[in-house]
Amino acid sequence: MSEEEERKVAHRRTVDHGNPMGRWHILRSLGVTKPNKKFQHLGIVRPESSYLIDLLPPKAYPRYPAVNLPGKFVHLSANKAKHPIQAISWTPEGRRVLSGSNSGEFTLWNGMTFNFETIMQAHESAITAIKYSYNKEWLLSADQDGTIKYWQPNFNNVNIIKGAHSDAIRDVCFSPNDSKFVSCSDDNTLKIWNFNNGLQESVLAGHHWDVKSCDWHPDLGLIVSGSKDNLLKLWDPRTSPGKCIATLHGFKHTITATRFQNTESSTKRLLASGGRDRSIRVFDLRKMNDVYVNKSHESDVSCISWNSIHGNLLTSGGYDGSMNYYLLDDTLRGQEEQNMEFYHKIPYAHEKSVNCIEYHPLGHLLATAGTDRSVRFWCRNRPNDPYAFKDTTYTNEKSGTTWYYELDSQGQPTEERRDAPTQNRMESLPGLGQGQWGQ
Repeated sequence: MSEEEERKVAHRRTVDHGNPMGRWHILRSLGVTKPNKKFQHLGIVRPESSYLIDLLPPKAYPRYPAVNLPGKFVHLSANKAKHPIQAISWTPEGRRVLSGSNSGEFTLWNGMTFNFETIMQAHESAITAIKYSYNKEWLLSADQDGTIKYWQPNFNNVNIIKGAHSDAIRDVCFSPNDSKFVSCSDDNTLKIWNFNNGLQESVLAGHHWDVKSCDWHPDLGLIVSGSKDNLLKLWDPRTSPGKCIATLHGFKHTITATRFQNTESSTKRLLASGGRDRSIRVFDLRKMNDVYVNKSHESDVSCISWNSIHGNLLTSGGYDGSMNYYLLDDTLRGQEEQNMEFYHKIPYAHEKSVNCIEYHPLGHLLATAGTDRSVRFWCRNRPNDPYAFKDTTYTNEKSGTTWYYELDSQGQPTEERRDAPTQNRMESLPGLGQGQWGQ
């Protein structure tokens, strides 16, 4: 095979969680690593690529969130007819990623090989929010016309609430027992709905401008909302009509995202919010004030997400396409307010604004989507990865209009790197499969 033919061989990048999970379960069954008592020592994994087989799943490193930080670009997925993507979500079993675009289409992507699986027309206007229920049996979607739809896991549409809001719906969220859900809209209101019959139960009125984000606490009877009036409000959903029990100040511009801490291993007493004043603020619900403030984004903050395994790892996306990671370990130590720099930054994660960030339920993958009309996947770095910080997402060295991926005959991006030497790839390492780029 000539050198030119060898360069055209493109192996699809694959992130298989089965191998580390199986290895971890075997070690636990042998008593080598016992849950909540003794976990794998970090020294077992040395800075060599061959030690990739010893890298266990994120749950094996509860004290080392830096090990599980997904900073390695894996794959870019894009439809043939490209539209900005406003909402994404991992399916409950973690095998696929569901994205909703401005064309009103649902697209399913494989969560292991990241290839296209299926597409369907779900809404007549842009999809702005997607949310799965806690019992994993239902899916809610909302659009720019103010319509909410119920879906089963097989994408059978069972209910439509037309005119749920008089303006675009920006966010939806289930209650902890899935009997109710809350929606927020540009019509300045939040509404609580009975999920069983689709009827409105109460209206949470108090904001003076568009409500951009909302969330329902996984344990407490609390709903949070962030608005264009620069205010964060906490509501009691048990009262009718809903009562605002607290208003949090601090932002000087529109609040674009707000999320309760929802990791099982965490205290679930923190609230993270980001705004167009380029700041991220983390509030302690026990003290109702800022315990962490970060202003390291060079542009407005567009979205935030808590890690699914580590309660102290927070990720944010900006309108300039960058992503920041924050570790809050040393923050909550008694001080009233902390100013702390980001722990890790991907300056060119997207070419335009990052609209949504979603962690895989196992924590080993991160999916992002943005206005650049693509879904991008990120994984943990391999030990001593020579290309860890040489990707275009870090250097911004683009070649042509197709970035550093090629388009195949059907217009889909492939994984052939133009600048990567072929003889030093992972497939040349003994014991490591072809195209196995991360765990």
